[in-house]
Amino acid sequence: MPQKLPMILISQIAPVKERIKSFEMKHRCNLDAFEEILKHLPEDFERWDDFIEWKAYVDRLKDLESRLKKIEDATNPDI
Repeated sequence: MPQKLPMILISQIAPVKERIKSFEMKHRCNLDAFEEILKHLPEDFERWDDFIEWKAYVDRLKDLESRLKKIEDATNPDI
């Protein structure tokens, strides 16, 4: 199972990245820029829903990549 874990994480990373990319294309910016834009626009529930979902995907991606890096570091003791 330990050797399969990196592949499982990688397979989970791909769709998360695709979802983030779809938000970036829809709003023509990254999450940080979108958050700044939201601060200066009238309240819009659809935009806020996108922001909350988008942020959750970004957080999930960071978590998955962190877990993958820990596994890779543990299997490469020379680093």
